[in-house]
Order: sequence, then C-alpha cells, then structure tokens
Amino acid sequence: MFLIDTIILLGGVLLLLGIASSKFSARLGLPVLVLFLALGMLAGSEGIGRIPFQNYELAHGIGTLALALILFDGGLSTPLASIRAVWKPSLLLATVGVAITAAITGWAASWVLGVPLYFGLLLGSIVGSTDAAAVFAVLRSGGVHLSDRLASTLEIESGSNDPMAIFLTVGLIEIIAGKTTPGWGLLDLFLTQMLVGGVAGLGVGVAAVHTVNRLNLNAAGLYPVLISAFGLLSFGLAANMSGSGFLAIYISGIVIGNSRIVFKRGILLFHDAGAWMGQIIMFVVLGLLSFPSRLLSVTGQGLLIAAALVFIARPVAVLLTIPWFRFNWREITFISWVGLKGAVPITLATFPFLLNVERSQLLFDVVFFVVVISAVVQGWSLPSVARMLKLEVPAPPQPPVTVEISSLHQVDGDVVDFAVAADSRAAGRRVKELALPEGVVIALIARNRQLIPPQGNTRIEAGDHVVLVVRSETLPLLNRVFSRQVVEHPELPPMLEFPLRARVTIGDLEEVYGISLDAPAESTLDEAIRSQLADGAAAPGQFVALGPIGLYVRAVSSRGTIESVGMVMLTQPAAPDHSQAATKDVPSESTIKSASPGPPKRSDINHAAIAREDSNAVLPETESEGEPQTSSETLSDDTPDDDVGPRNSPSSDSD
Repeated sequence: MFLIDTIILLGGVLLLLGIASSKFSARLGLPVLVLFLALGMLAGSEGIGRIPFQNYELAHGIGTLALALILFDGGLSTPLASIRAVWKPSLLLATVGVAITAAITGWAASWVLGVPLYFGLLLGSIVGSTDAAAVFAVLRSGGVHLSDRLASTLEIESGSNDPMAIFLTVGLIEIIAGKTTPGWGLLDLFLTQMLVGGVAGLGVGVAAVHTVNRLNLNAAGLYPVLISAFGLLSFGLAANMSGSGFLAIYISGIVIGNSRIVFKRGILLFHDAGAWMGQIIMFVVLGLLSFPSRLLSVTGQGLLIAAALVFIARPVAVLLTIPWFRFNWREITFISWVGLKGAVPITLATFPFLLNVERSQLLFDVVFFVVVISAVVQGWSLPSVARMLKLEVPAPPQPPVTVEISSLHQVDGDVVDFAVAADSRAAGRRVKELALPEGVVIALIARNRQLIPPQGNTRIEAGDHVVLVVRSETLPLLNRVFSRQVVEHPELPPMLEFPLRARVTIGDLEEVYGISLDAPAESTLDEAIRSQLADGAAAPGQFVALGPIGLYVRAVSSRGTIESVGMVMLTQPAAPDHSQAATKDVPSESTIKSASPGPPKRSDINHAAIAREDSNAVLPETESEGEPQTSSETLSDDTPDDDVGPRNSPSSDSD
C-alpha cells in the first residue's frame, strides 16, 4: 500500500469524525471549532491516534488557504445592505479596536510571562482580532439569532480585522528582528496592506462578475470553479503586491455575492461546502500541531492572559469605539463578549517559527491555550448571554421546500420565498384577491409538510411559505403584499410603471397595497378607467389619475374591454376629471419607465422572511423529498380566476 493510500484513509476518517462532531456540538451548544481542535489533538502524537505532526510551515499553508476560502464564502453571503448599515462601527472595531486590544493584552502578557514588552505586544497582536471562522460558525449555524444590525456588525468586523492583526504581527516581528523601526515603517506597511488588498479585491470582483455572465460555459459545474479561481486570484495578487490577501478575497466575495450572476445558487452551495471543509481541515491540522503536555505547562499563565483579554482588553476596545454609533448598553455588552478567537491566532502563531523568532514555542503554546479558553468560555456562553441581555430574536422561518432557477444564461426572472406572518396583508386572502402584478406567478404554497397547488380560490394562511416566480422590478409591490405590515417599506418609486390585470378590483388594490383610491371599491380597473373617459372607449396609451396613482391603458380586447393596465405612483395625487378623456393629462413618455421590458435590476430584500434566489432562468426546480419538479409558466391575461396558479409543469432543459 502506498503512503497516499494511508493519507486518503486518514483524511476520510477525520472528515467523517469532523462532520459527526459538528452535529454533536449543536446538541451540546459548544462551538464546533472546539471539537475540531479536540479531534486533532486526539489524533496527534500525544493522543490516541499517535499521528506525528510538527510541520509549522505546512500548517501555516493549510490554515491560510482554508481561512481564505472561509472569508470568501463569508463575503459571498454578506448582503451589501448590511455593510452600508454598519460599515463605520465595524471598520473602527477592525482597526482601532484590534490595536487597543493588542496593546492591553500585550502589556499583560509581558508582565505575566516576564518577557520584553515587544514580545508581549507580539502575542497581543496575534490574539487581538476576532476570528471570522469562529464568528460565522457561531452566528450562522450555532443557534444564536440576533438583530440584523448587531449580527452584521460582528460578522463584518470579524471578516475585515485580519489585515490589522497580520500587519501588527508582521510589523512587530520585523521590529524584534531589527528589520524596521516603529513609526513611518509600520504606517507604510499598514496602508499598503489595506489599500492594495481593497483595490485588488474590488477589481477582481468586478472582473469576475463581468466574465462569468459573458463566458458561456457548457458545463454548469465549471461556474463555481471559475468563481473560486477569481477569489484565489484576488488573494494571490494582493499578497504578491504586499497587500492583504485576506481583505482582498473578502471584498471580492462581497462584490460577487451582491451581483446578478449566472448559476448563483450552485455557486453559493459549492463555496459553503468548501468553507465547511476548510474549517474541518484547518482546525484538525492545528489540533495535530499542539501538544497537550505543553499546554498544561502554561495553564496558569494562559489563564491570566486570557482573563486580561476577555474581561479587560476587549471591553475597553469596544467602549472606546462603539458608543458613538447608537448601540445601547446591552448591545455594547454583547459585542464586548463576542471576541471569539479561532484559527487566525493559531495560524499567526506559526509566523515566529517561520521567521526564527526566539521563544516561538512558548508563544505558540500560550496562544493555543488562549484560543481554546476563548472558544469554550465565550463561544459556549453566547446563546445564554444573548438571552440574558434580551438580544435574541426569533429565528426566521425556514421554508420546507426550496425552489430555484437553474440556467447558464441571463434571464429576467427571480424566485422569491415569502413567509406569511399573521399581520401580512396577504394572510387570509384568496390568491385571486391579491392583485398581483403581471409577470408574477405563485409557483407553490408550502403549508407545514404539504405542497398546495395554488388556484384562484386558494386561501393563503399565516405561516404559509409562498414561492413566486417574478420579474425583479415587481419586488417593491410584492414586499407590500406579503411582508408584515409593521415593517416600514420605502415609498414606491414615482413614474415606475407596474403592470396589472384590468380585472383586479379597486378594493383589492387598496387593501393589498395600503393605498386609498378615488373610485368605488367594487369596480374593476377596467370599469374605473372607462368611467373617467369621455366616451367610455379605451385605447392603448390613455391615462387616468385615481388619487395617489395613475393608470395607463396597455392592452384592449377586440370587445373594447381593457385587458392590461400599467400603474404608476404620482408625486402629487390628482383629482379625477370625468369631463374629458384623460389622455390630456398623460405625462411625457420620457418620464415613464415600464417595469416589464428592459434588463433586470437587483432589488434588496431586507426582511428575514425572504430567501431570494438570484440564479437566473426561466424554469425553477422544486426540491422536496429529493424529487425535482420543473417550473410553471407566467400566466396570461386569459387565465381564469379560479385557476391562477401554475397548471402544468413541462419538463425541459433551460440550457
């Protein structure tokens, strides 16, 4: 048997044990990284596995690659709206906060270990940043549900503070080695890391979006690989130009994840799997690198340094940076407690070995001990602390099925999943009463474990998951229909035309969209428009105003009835004029933008009830009980009222 055969066997066993331990950690409420580290320690030279491993250079390489993949996946799943909301406090925590934490912890380490101040500051710099892998694991899969603002602050801080920690670590190693001096040399290193990393990440991210949407690959499986290649390219370019590769790959992930790209759902799933594999391999390898006997020898010193870090350094750093951004005392307390350490400090602790710094072994052992204490004490207690501070929010309801669009070409279409709350305008209403825009079709309704084919008389109930196939431009209207009424929605954009069926009643339109119109509630849009025309005869292009909205005639049947209208929001409501044809007051065509033709636009959905799929195609696939089904077709105006949902599912290939 060849050596590689043994390595593959051990790798498979360790991966299986790592996945099993993740399930076990969820039941214990213990951060999964602790069990991954423990698994590596058990498999190591002093554990039951007796695997000899003390290659710090290889461990550094594995840790760097795995962390890059984890950060890339974190960037792909970080909404741009979250960054806009919290970038200021997150950036301050990621820079000034890390420096303050490193300084206080470094001074404490210098005193506890009896070493020169520079050596203590080096240790403080290594453990000064929060770990992205640890924070993502706890907040996204550890059962802790926080408000969007608080969770985004913690995630973006952890994803962007590694450059500061690396800058401080490398700078102090160079100072200790006599290669540089404090002052301008350190500032130049910091600016280079940040600027080069930021520009490389942004540039490669934009190039990736442009390329993936224009490069028509024949195999769908190549698209995730292509995106991975761009992510690694951003890291490599930045690192080889003396910038921060970690910052670059995180920013490129954000750019790609917030853009419309082909085969997006497959890309996200691929990188989520890669991030999990990276976590398992990284923590197991770092666990192999440790020696429990040496950790026991630094227990007393490690506990003192960990206490200084957790109870003094991190809270002081938070108090000096966060209060200016309107966080309340409970949120400040929680942010102070979420200073989770993980793979980054252990990976950085291998730097002194690679650069032959004195006392490297002592530094590594203390850092490893501090990371374990932080992960166990802080990570294990996070759910309890969140509940104690009354910061935990209800988990967003998870749909019992997922519907996705899978295509290798750009298509004007999105799949949206709304969880219907009790106070949603859609709750208790029949499908045909929803006044849905044209270009919108309800694909299915999931109720508990049942899939309900939508018909015109199907009543939507609170707790349902309603899956719709829509055009992107209709999302502002759909948010008003299906979201909770307590959620504040932005005003509908004026002079943006939303297509509606003419048989929709005024009453349904008022109730579903929360507007008040100057027409009888029982009238249809067809009747309301023709009642305001001089001779009652409608023609395409005619316009009437009904309070806050204007209605355009888009299509007229051979019988003279209106089939389709376009609704626009007026900046100033106008009183109806029954004396003349409304075409007199038609706004200029240059000011009207139709919501149906033209290229799609990305619409941000900021409430937890929606899980939007931006992978683009005409035909969605429903995954339920492992049996894929193909999608419905957009309804025509001739669809009868008692059959509004999709009636057939032709099997076809969207390629």
